[in-house]
Amino acid sequence: MSVFAEDGRHRVAVLVRHGLLPMELGIVHRIFGQAETADGRRLYEVVTCAPEPGEIRTDVDFTVNVRYGPEALAEADTVVVPASQQDYGRDDGCLSEEMARAVARFRPGARVASICTGSFVLAAAGLLEGRRATTHWGSAEQFRRLFPEVELDADVLYTDEGGVLTAAGVASGIDLCLHMIRCDHGAAVANEVARRTVVPPHREGGQAQFIRRPVPEPQYSSTAAARAWALEHLDRPVTLRELAACEAMSVRTFTRRFREEVGVSPLQWLTQQRVERARQLLEETELTVDRVASDAGFGTAASLRQHLQAAIGVSPSAYRSTYRGAAAGSGTVGVGDADVSKVGVGA
Repeated sequence: MSVFAEDGRHRVAVLVRHGLLPMELGIVHRIFGQAETADGRRLYEVVTCAPEPGEIRTDVDFTVNVRYGPEALAEADTVVVPASQQDYGRDDGCLSEEMARAVARFRPGARVASICTGSFVLAAAGLLEGRRATTHWGSAEQFRRLFPEVELDADVLYTDEGGVLTAAGVASGIDLCLHMIRCDHGAAVANEVARRTVVPPHREGGQAQFIRRPVPEPQYSSTAAARAWALEHLDRPVTLRELAACEAMSVRTFTRRFREEVGVSPLQWLTQQRVERARQLLEETELTVDRVASDAGFGTAASLRQHLQAAIGVSPSAYRSTYRGAAAGSGTVGVGDADVSKVGVGA
């Protein structure tokens, strides 16, 4: 008997282990569970499974009763592996026998993702060999020692390496799930999920996950106001002097504090935001490429084309046709499709 309902929804299985961090399990259910079509049809079905069904210990004072075993993995379109306390302090790079049997049940072609130190499972299974991946910054050295064949980037929120994805930690698990929804169904669906969850609709995977900050001067505690102002004025040239003025800082101080808070320079961040605005307009409107370029602040179609190609590897027309083609068909963009595979963060 099938674990999943036979209704055509994308099937997500969350593989948990003893020592589970409950919030990471909740993230997957909450984010994917809210994704709907315009007429209210749910787009994903999410189930929790374990190597052996039953009571799973967590890292807090309650347990989780898991109904399904590894049979759910054989049916899943996406498998997500959250972190476990078992991952910390490990001195080997091997899976337990029960986890190895569970991983062997992954359906060929399924998308596989990890949150936080769930990446240890993917690496031990050989799924990250030769790929770029991330994990929690606090476990980075341990990960590098155990899995030298993996290209670890501990300074990013998440990675997408063509169907194998990793997120750095708890909050970036939200970003990763929204990224997968965006790849599957476009910005409108992902943005609505983010709105309901009261989180930012999109953070680039390359954004820094952890930055050691000096103690801030009280009068200069944030660059949030400048970022909010910039987002309202993306369609016109925005200068560093204007951004610094929003926070009553010198350009030099603002630039330093911005990088400390966001992980990239103000100009890099502006380009990222303009690319995201352009992607949204290409997906959700019928505006010409010239108008999209203007509204996103790139000025010309040639400039938009150059920046979009650099960021995600496709032209504006190819990007639009990918999503419009999917919308005209089944309503779902498969992550394994040739065109869509180009738009992941790791592309």
